[in-house]
Amino acid sequence: MADIDAGLLYHLPLAEIEKVMFYKRDEVTSDLICCDVKIAGKTWMFHEALGGWDLLIAHLSGLPGFRSDALATISQPPFAASETVAFRR
Repeated sequence: MADIDAGLLYHLPLAEIEKVMFYKRDEVTSDLICCDVKIAGKTWMFHEALGGWDLLIAHLSGLPGFRSDALATISQPPFAASETVAFRR
């Protein structure tokens, strides 16, 4: 996947997002924080190593009732499976 930019975020209008879920993947020596965004029956998958990750988080933070603590919730303990729904319509 290409980096996250305004052009990509255009395809994720807040009014149409159905669900946002954060989870982490064990990458052997580190965890990779991931985010799935469900919109119009399609799931867009992102991860923190992509350029523009901060733009995605800022965009999703505009959702009503978005759980701003979601990233902190899944980050600990390291290497343990963890996921949380940050938004659901």
